[in-house]
Amino acid sequence: MYGSSLQRRREVEDSVALADRVKAGNVRAVSRLITLLESQNPGGIAVLGLLVSGSHRANVIGITGYPGAGKSTLVTQLVAAYRRIGKKVGVLAVDISSPVTGGALLGDRIRMQEHTLDHGVYIRSMATRGHRGGLAQTTSDATLVLEAAGYEVIFIETIGVGQNEVEIVEVAHTVVVVLAPGLGDEVQAMKAGLLEVAHIVVVNKGDLAGADAALHDLREWYPIVLRTVATTGEGIPELVAAIAEHQQLRDLESPSARLLRQRAAF
Repeated sequence: MYGSSLQRRREVEDSVALADRVKAGNVRAVSRLITLLESQNPGGIAVLGLLVSGSHRANVIGITGYPGAGKSTLVTQLVAAYRRIGKKVGVLAVDISSPVTGGALLGDRIRMQEHTLDHGVYIRSMATRGHRGGLAQTTSDATLVLEAAGYEVIFIETIGVGQNEVEIVEVAHTVVVVLAPGLGDEVQAMKAGLLEVAHIVVVNKGDLAGADAALHDLREWYPIVLRTVATTGEGIPELVAAIAEHQQLRDLESPSARLLRQRAAF
């Protein structure tokens, strides 16, 4: 009886200590907690309960779209843009799972190497592990961890999504759908319902043939359609401004109206 009580006390103390390190912005603590959550460890869930508050300070931005649209390159440019204005940035990049280890197969930390030495940027690849919807099962929880650790802007890059894989709208405050000209992405996105949850539509690789036509067609249906060339940074300032404007409008919107709009998207 005494032994179990002592063990329980130690578990509580360990949970409190880990939560405190996360709140202090300790990167190792953040990584450890996300790992615990991914493995569905009860200790990780307990720590998360100590972190969650009613306030949401972080700006959570979802970047989604089809494979080949240049999502990772776009996120890399956006991270640089927010770092230039002094924001602490977190990136949760969802990849397909390795059939051997179950871990993230591609690893966006490799694709975003220029930010890996920046202490103001945290990048984490998350494996889907069979979870559908374009996200990993614990992406939402990992977002809460980063928010508690003081990250002001959090990007969630989904895997190359397909039909009905629009779970990102439940997690992100602003959803950016990235398309590429000449691939028929806009047609596929419309069929899959992906554009119905988009707050901002981006035609990336806007220097390619077909970009003008794609922009023209999409602007007939959606109010905010931007051109970017992520490899050069063209259009990134305009995208950052559009995200900021959407956030301002969202902050003015009542919670009940926001809930009705989210339900209507499905």
